[in-house]
Amino acid sequence: MFEPQTYAILMLVGFFCLLMIGIPVATSLATVGFVFGYLGFGDSLFSLLPARFYGIVAGYQWMAIPLFVFMGVMLEKSRLADDLLDVMGHIAGGLRGGMGVGIVLFGVLMGATTGIVGATVITLGLLALPTLVRRGYDKGLACGVICASGCLGQIIPPSLILILLSDIMQLSVGTLFAAAVGPGMMLAALYIVYLLVRGMLDPNAMPPIPLAERNDVTRRELGVRFIKVVVPPIMLVVAVLGSIVGGVAAPTEAASMGAVGAVLITALSGRLNWKTLHAVALDTSKITAMMMFILMAAQVFALSFRGLHGEDLIARLFEMLPGGVDTAVWFMMLMIFLLGFFIEWIEISYIAVPLFLPILLAQGVDPVWLAMLITLNLQSSFLTPPFGWALFYLKGVAPVGISIKDIYKGVLPFIAMQGVALVILFKFPQVALWLPQAIGW
Repeated sequence: MFEPQTYAILMLVGFFCLLMIGIPVATSLATVGFVFGYLGFGDSLFSLLPARFYGIVAGYQWMAIPLFVFMGVMLEKSRLADDLLDVMGHIAGGLRGGMGVGIVLFGVLMGATTGIVGATVITLGLLALPTLVRRGYDKGLACGVICASGCLGQIIPPSLILILLSDIMQLSVGTLFAAAVGPGMMLAALYIVYLLVRGMLDPNAMPPIPLAERNDVTRRELGVRFIKVVVPPIMLVVAVLGSIVGGVAAPTEAASMGAVGAVLITALSGRLNWKTLHAVALDTSKITAMMMFILMAAQVFALSFRGLHGEDLIARLFEMLPGGVDTAVWFMMLMIFLLGFFIEWIEISYIAVPLFLPILLAQGVDPVWLAMLITLNLQSSFLTPPFGWALFYLKGVAPVGISIKDIYKGVLPFIAMQGVALVILFKFPQVALWLPQAIGW
């Protein structure tokens, strides 16, 4: 019979061992939670769980998840991305690196409407990557800008990361949505500046679209297509996020507006039919069920770890760190970054964040600012080899001639820029806090 804290350490070791051998995260969380919770304090665990499970399934705030997912999948199925990418490419294509800038802008808009990394990266990989390579773009750079732009939806609201963090950190979803606007736009701006500067320094790596090809589409035609293709999703974003940030609607109410708006946009494009609706409903159900299963399994893990006094171990670890609060925050950022090499953002959110959060809050760290640091850092888990999902998505649809080495090499500058953005946000918290403070959240 071991001490409770020994079981807590074994829980963490067992969880990562199960993940490494390929056991799904929800199963891993529940398994180690049940086993070590029972070994540590017996049957009492099972009497506490029903109330925790009921609190999850009955939580009104979770209705926003399937509604936002429905909105994103509906816009994905409507093939809106195809038209958006074409318009963005023509608008920015005259610059050296202009097509890359267009892809970043596309990522911003798709992130604010769909927020689905896989859908955005796959769309860009199928439509943009062959074109970029054919036009003479450096292969690594083309892969990097596609992966990085596709991941912008993880910080630009309405992001699922922000919804989950609002529950973990007991913060308002509207506050986090408002706070994420600044860091999200800052990261996109860093990407754009990098592309424009590199375009000037290395013109052969990012040539512009030839003038003759741009002249094939008149300004009038481009303006009409812009109004038809770009304006509707922008209006949808303003309606959904504006109603939340402005305090007009709760996140669940705004999410329902977004779902209806996505259906209307798809219908107006002439692409709404029963086949599309069935596919959207099926994908929405799968994604929502997966996330809710992980949420419930995380309750088992968290309850057991807390009961085994695992939080005391984490507190003692932070006490050993020199340098005070700043060092503690950076230690947490380092741990999240390193975990991102091996596991997904959902696991990190429900394992690492609850472990470190109480200690940092007790030291007076602003929870909204900390949430933005975590969200910005979690983006890197989609890009960091060997298990970055954006890399796998792109490799799965990349044309012949694009190697995994090209993809890994291409994302490195964008991972570095995410690090720069993290440092800027750390040094200047108002990047995230100005909007929530301005609207009185």
